[in-house]
Amino acid sequence: MKVLVTGGAGYIGSVVASQLLDADHDVVVLDDLSTGHADAVDGRAAFVKGTLREQARPVLASGGFDAVLHFAAKSLVGESVERPDVYWDGNLGETLALLDAMRATGVKKIVFSSTAAVYGEPETVPITEDAPARPGNPYGATKLAIDVALTEFARLNGFGAVSLRYFNVAGAHGALAERHAVETHLIPNVLRAAVTDEPVSVFGSDYSTADGTCVRDYIHVTDLGRAHLLALAVCEPGAHMIYNLGNGAGYSVQEVIEVCRQVTGRPIAAMDAPRRPGDPDVLIASSEAIRADLGWEPVLGLTTMVEDAWREFPR
Repeated sequence: MKVLVTGGAGYIGSVVASQLLDADHDVVVLDDLSTGHADAVDGRAAFVKGTLREQARPVLASGGFDAVLHFAAKSLVGESVERPDVYWDGNLGETLALLDAMRATGVKKIVFSSTAAVYGEPETVPITEDAPARPGNPYGATKLAIDVALTEFARLNGFGAVSLRYFNVAGAHGALAERHAVETHLIPNVLRAAVTDEPVSVFGSDYSTADGTCVRDYIHVTDLGRAHLLALAVCEPGAHMIYNLGNGAGYSVQEVIEVCRQVTGRPIAAMDAPRRPGDPDVLIASSEAIRADLGWEPVLGLTTMVEDAWREFPR
């Protein structure tokens, strides 16, 4: 297949682009480099710098494309609360431009990197695909709106779409690792504490969990990438399928810190901090549907995630 990977200079997009190339697909990466890195683009891929509004249609119109894998997005929850207009324009607006470009050029297969944040605070866990979608911030709301748009483009234009919803991604795929200007993810922040000897903040230690700290879902970026390739193979005209991806159990903040201590061999001090508003005790996504339909399951656990992230961590 010839595939356009939007946001292919970012963390997850670059990994999936590399996996596509390893599977002998022809890959074109489109990224404006606002948060991505040019050196993360695999040398075997063609690279176009630009926004979806500017470049999606001319790139797709150049011909031969079979599908799109869509990762380009703004993804900081806090920033989305402070600047919701930027997120609505950058996530939904840019995606609608992409979908219109696909419709105009006859490219009708798309795999969308969505988020389990569309569910907000769930009534039950693990979260299944039929759980109510009630996003608690503009970031999650924009992703949900894109899912709605995909359903309509499938119904009206015969698109074959698959949305993948997941929480925390970690680890490294070869040399491709997390490099965020603003780092909000737990594992990189704990590893930074290992390097700097500064304590890592633990936001709440009185949750209704085994050790009192929040439990969250983590998936290795390599496992996540495999799910995107499997999804690409089952895009069916006129259908929009949604799958959650989860590890099935989750890990507490304290468990993550302890594994980071073991992997790095460093003490890593932890400092209690107040709870953050709206943080549920446990967030885990069920992956039973994608396991049953596509045969996907995560195989790389927390220790491997931390080992791979630490190997590539700057120090």
